[in-house]
Amino acid sequence: MSPEALHWVHYVPVASTVLSALFLWKLLAHYRTSPSPHVAWWAFGVFAYGLGTGLEGAITLFGNNIFLTKSWYIAGALLGGYPLATGTVYLLCKRRTANILTFATVGFILAASALVVLSPADVSQLEDFRPSGKILGWQWVRLLTPFINIYAAIFLIGGAIYSAVKYFRSGTFRNRAIGNTWIAIGAILPGIGGSMAKFGVVEALYIGEFVGIILIWLGYRYCAQTQESLHDAQKGEAGA
Repeated sequence: MSPEALHWVHYVPVASTVLSALFLWKLLAHYRTSPSPHVAWWAFGVFAYGLGTGLEGAITLFGNNIFLTKSWYIAGALLGGYPLATGTVYLLCKRRTANILTFATVGFILAASALVVLSPADVSQLEDFRPSGKILGWQWVRLLTPFINIYAAIFLIGGAIYSAVKYFRSGTFRNRAIGNTWIAIGAILPGIGGSMAKFGVVEALYIGEFVGIILIWLGYRYCAQTQESLHDAQKGEAGA
């Protein structure tokens, strides 16, 4: 793809990266006031999200190479929604269960990432301004990504849907019900875009990531409002 063929969509990851950085700053502030494993994993998840979109933006702005595309594949295809899903695991599961699941899946991701790094590159598949997993000489490595992506979808999307339904049915904490609904939708969009990217429509991924990070942040804000309300109520009771 020549510079003349670049479309505005190819610059969307730059905006997604800026949003991710701002969201990360909010999550780190949250962690400082209320340190917990699920917030830490969510912060790492947003960092990985921004790293993936940042690499996409760098490829658009400066051109592509093997290092950038392999780094993008690890950050996007392998990490993807995994850290965010792990945050949900620590939020919904017992600590021991969460630790076991995390230990097993982190090992899988590290092994798959090593294979991506070691894989020979098919330079003929390298596009000037678009990343693609097609450059991997060991195409069988790409068969590993669905396992971790399905795991992430079960806990991130499934966990958000479970929480949304629970709060809607209970009639309490309506903000959390709405927030988890937005998180579920926001988490689905990059997955849809990623599926289309496998068929060469990487622009769909860029749009999905941009809208996805907005909705996930919106969902987080709705859930955080409930937490802030509970904190204010507790302070009021303590002062009474």
